[in-house]
Amino acid sequence: MLSSVQLRLRRKERQRTKMRRVVGDRYRLSVHRTGRHIYAQIIDDKTARTLVSASTLSPEAGGIKGGNKAAAAFVGELIAKKAKEKDISTVVFDRSGFLYHGRIRVLAESAREHGLVF
Repeated sequence: MLSSVQLRLRRKERQRTKMRRVVGDRYRLSVHRTGRHIYAQIIDDKTARTLVSASTLSPEAGGIKGGNKAAAAFVGELIAKKAKEKDISTVVFDRSGFLYHGRIRVLAESAREHGLVF
């Protein structure tokens, strides 16, 4: 029997395979969540570099507790603002095998509201 982590990693690989066909010259907005924090970063896969990152541990977060939807909305807003500063407007959303609901969905909707297109 597979653990929940192994199942998530399978979903992650399946999603990445499909995403590689679509990516082209767009950057990837990768999201990771833990029980206490949520992280987002925009990655250029061609050069393998992180261009922009935001999380509940960022100095801009100011001690926000990271395990709730309000923190996810803040991280989505923060990543969108940082992306605008770097002239990034279009990305591909990589949920890293996490299901698209709860904090992942709130982060994605917040980033869309603040100007990121995916």
